[in-house]
Amino acid sequence: MRLVFECVECGGHYLPPEGMVYPDGPASPVWCTGCQSAKRAAGVREDPLLARVALAAARAALARRAAEAAEPAARHDVRPSRPPLSRRARSGPGGVRSKLG
Repeated sequence: MRLVFECVECGGHYLPPEGMVYPDGPASPVWCTGCQSAKRAAGVREDPLLARVALAAARAALARRAAEAAEPAARHDVRPSRPPLSRRARSGPGGVRSKLG
């Protein structure tokens, strides 16, 4: 699974490459590609503290999604293999189910 980020400038969600590197430079955990290129052209650099917070939030969301995906697989069916005998079915001579052995 990959990290999903939310751009602090436009609010859009984006998926940077796994290595966090684009062909023209490093990927930003703070800005999407459009906002990052606009900020770079304006000479604005991203805040390192904000970048660390964005990476931590993306990693926490990834761990939460992985845990939620693994949770249903851990649950197993605990229903009995066949329904219980009714009172009427137990009353006759063959009412008790015997063990095959």
